[in-house]
Amino acid sequence: MSAPGILYPKLTVIGCGLIGGSVIRAAREHGVVGEVTVADASEANRARVAQLGIAEHVTGDIADAVKDADLVVIATPVLSIPGLAAQVIPAMKPGATLTDVGSTKANVGEAFRAQDLSKIYAIPGHPIAGTEQSGPDSGFAELFEGRWTILTPFESDDEHYAEAVAKLSAFWRAFGAQVELMDEKHHDLVLAVVSHLPHLIAYTIVGSAADLENVTENEVIKYSASGFRDFTRIAASDPTMWRDIFVANKDAVLEMLGRFTEDLQAMSRAIRWGDADTLHAHFTRTRAIRRGIVAAGQESALPNFGRDRGKG
Repeated sequence: MSAPGILYPKLTVIGCGLIGGSVIRAAREHGVVGEVTVADASEANRARVAQLGIAEHVTGDIADAVKDADLVVIATPVLSIPGLAAQVIPAMKPGATLTDVGSTKANVGEAFRAQDLSKIYAIPGHPIAGTEQSGPDSGFAELFEGRWTILTPFESDDEHYAEAVAKLSAFWRAFGAQVELMDEKHHDLVLAVVSHLPHLIAYTIVGSAADLENVTENEVIKYSASGFRDFTRIAASDPTMWRDIFVANKDAVLEMLGRFTEDLQAMSRAIRWGDADTLHAHFTRTRAIRRGIVAAGQESALPNFGRDRGKG
């Protein structure tokens, strides 16, 4: 796929962690932006971004960072977005586009709509990609290749808004991502199933294993099979980010958790009563789902590449 050329002469990324840093690296590698500005509340992160040389400008001043930007990407934990939106949107120039990369969308849409959007184009977004790493060093340009990015644009008859959505879609596609447009509430329900609940289960299982009085910590580490190792990888994700996700998407997560609890109870009954047919049928169905995920190329987010790099 040929590069579309520079789509946004000036890009500002607020929060330079795994996703923010990967957006910058991918945008530079594929030539879709000109200058890059990073705004980050952490002095240590700002210093590291400057050392890495991935942005022309690094600042802690939000308003200054966004005033000339053609595209602003908020890449911070989702509970911080309402406060940032109140700072960012009034400072943006007319005709600029604002998006985010948060894993919940209804709360982001509400935060954006609470501001005056008459002069800018606000388009919430979510690239479904990541590793358990965090910080400015963790980003890499290939993170989004073959992954899905979901945009949840607002309902609008404005042709200029539609053009802004198409342009932002082209931005993500330039990275090798697939783009889907979706209603924000439907997004949050889908992600509760495929991402949020699995993370909650991983955090719970790892915590339960650590709390078992008859198993020492060394034994948990020493005898970990691949299944438990997978859970520990997921449970190593950024705790602040996931705290915010569960608070922001509590209704959908609780709905899915209730369904999961019912299914778990059904499996418990099958095990208790030795119902081998039920167990075999369930495991056969779930294996088919796994094979479908692998066939669709969605089995991993470049975990080895992302974990092994961690620098630059």
